[in-house]
Amino acid sequence: MTLAIVLAAGPAAGRLTEAGEPPADRLAAQWRRAGADDVRVAADLAELADLVAGATGPVLVGGVDLVAHTAVLKHLATSPVGPTVALVLTDPPAAGQATVREERGQVVEAGAVADATGVFGGALRVGPADLPAFAEAARHAAGVAPDPASAPDGRLSDPASAPDARPARPGTPQGDGGLADLDRLVADLAARGTLIFAHRVRLLVAHRAGDEAQRRAAEARVAAVDEDRAELRLSVKERDDFFTTFFVSTWSPYVTKAAARIGIGPTGVTMVSVAFAVAAAVLFGAGGRPALVAGAVLLYLGFVLDCVDGQLARYTRHFSAWGGWLDTMADRFKEYVVYAGLGYGATHAGFRYGWALALAAMTLQTVRHMTDTWYGALHDEAARRPKVVTGDAGGIGGKLNAASTRVQADTGSVSYWLKRTVVFPIGERWALIALAAALFGPLVALCAVLVWGTLAFAYTGVLRTLRARWMRVPVLTTVDTGLHRDDGLLTRTLPTGRRPLGSALVGALGAAALLVWTLWAVHGGDGPLSWAVIVALVLLLGAAQGARAPHAGALDWLVPAALRAAEYLFAIAVGVAGRAPAWLIFGYVLVLTLHHYDLTARLEKRQSAPPLHAATLGWEGRSFVLGIALIAGIVSIALATLGTYLLVVFVASVVLAWVVLPARARGGAPSPG
Repeated sequence: MTLAIVLAAGPAAGRLTEAGEPPADRLAAQWRRAGADDVRVAADLAELADLVAGATGPVLVGGVDLVAHTAVLKHLATSPVGPTVALVLTDPPAAGQATVREERGQVVEAGAVADATGVFGGALRVGPADLPAFAEAARHAAGVAPDPASAPDGRLSDPASAPDARPARPGTPQGDGGLADLDRLVADLAARGTLIFAHRVRLLVAHRAGDEAQRRAAEARVAAVDEDRAELRLSVKERDDFFTTFFVSTWSPYVTKAAARIGIGPTGVTMVSVAFAVAAAVLFGAGGRPALVAGAVLLYLGFVLDCVDGQLARYTRHFSAWGGWLDTMADRFKEYVVYAGLGYGATHAGFRYGWALALAAMTLQTVRHMTDTWYGALHDEAARRPKVVTGDAGGIGGKLNAASTRVQADTGSVSYWLKRTVVFPIGERWALIALAAALFGPLVALCAVLVWGTLAFAYTGVLRTLRARWMRVPVLTTVDTGLHRDDGLLTRTLPTGRRPLGSALVGALGAAALLVWTLWAVHGGDGPLSWAVIVALVLLLGAAQGARAPHAGALDWLVPAALRAAEYLFAIAVGVAGRAPAWLIFGYVLVLTLHHYDLTARLEKRQSAPPLHAATLGWEGRSFVLGIALIAGIVSIALATLGTYLLVVFVASVVLAWVVLPARARGGAPSPG
């Protein structure tokens, strides 16, 4: 149940709105229309703390000086970016209002901030896990004695010693008498290290009215905006890639509006998008100019629908963990099925290594995505921590960081679009595949994806490495590293080694060397293949041993990607050495990618481990099984059996995680959210 609390404190509480009602009543009615199940009014922070202490679900809090569209409050209440979200405005701060500084969408400072990026908008949503800290902060800001029951684990804490808090930042005001009640509370909460995300107002109107004239002006601005039209425009991402911005988002909102009218949900749109991509893959595999052109058109339309499902979720405010997970998994499945169609089409057209190119494209893209995920986690963690002053603080890493921030802020410039395009995002990938396949065929499409993807990987890898060395944040100390590395029983039983990144890279290089050796042997070379497999396995076990070491290095965010490369390359090498069909090797690696993207999606969406994760054997256990299968001469049987087993475990885990367990928790009918 969602509780909304109107803080009726300050001069604005005694005024009447244009309709002649108290501001507290107006805001309470808006919270109800925004989806709150229960609305209460608190006269001061002490009363607010008492109300929060008894809450079990998310809590919405707003001050009576806020004048905004109801849609603004609904967007805040349903924001999917994080559990605790604060409204942030671009208005100049008035007396008593807290300013904030944001980095990567997170409020990293609040209060009287010197280098502020915005002003607190007078409303926030607090996630259930943050309620104890919020209640304690309310009491602290009110100047009353803390309640032991509201503190985490019943323990009293101050902002600097709050559990799991980032280090308190110097100069952050706590209990500043110059701030209004709710502003003091938010400053105190931020100082405690609570992770607060920022919700910016765009196209709609929200202002904090300090006097009667400001209230009348704000109400007039609210009335002048077509709320539904603004919401439809807001469904489109504010910053997207070049192809998506100019060739999709110019007309996809009309599809979004139509889907909303006929009652199709985001999940239904996602399923239609998957069907279009599968049909495009079949046409690419069939070959022939008409089929290739039709496949390109279907691929483009499938990508449009891929954008529409997100726009529809934002327009209707139908967000769920299931929907976010499904969208991530569907995107990768669609792309890799298209690679399979291109690989089959290139082979069918007479090119011997069509499936090999498809495998290379899938492996490259998956490893790239792993680095993207972990670099994003690194950057988020760096934003939440005070910068470490080092000798190279103004060196090349710092300069690159400043340059990147400057280019990102210059929206619409040539440098901005070049930076967003050169990294080869999904819109550009699908556009390149469609055009290259329609004009030149599957072989050229795969080669183009590999060339651009490799260059993009090199570009981002070099720049991110330099910036990561400057940030110096041991990001992997904040998560379950064993889960996201996909460790198995073998890794957990080996003694802990050293240098996790070095050992992971050695394991990946060993697998790559085995693949090269295998290709040479298959094409007439002569060498001890079984010994090469044993050496590669030993290197993989060394990587498993090193993986358990603390990930405190500036570049240890690369460890999961290196382990993915090691496992995929080893599996491909074993498949080639065992003369397994190319499509079987591709299918096995595809199942691995689904398993790993499941882990990645859970990391990004802050979900727990899959219910049957222990049954997947771990990356090193699967590699060991395949190595033994090669020595025993049953590679094809092993790939088919292990791949089928992992697929069954994956499907069963999905059903358990999204259908059975939630249904048991609700005590109702099974439904994936």
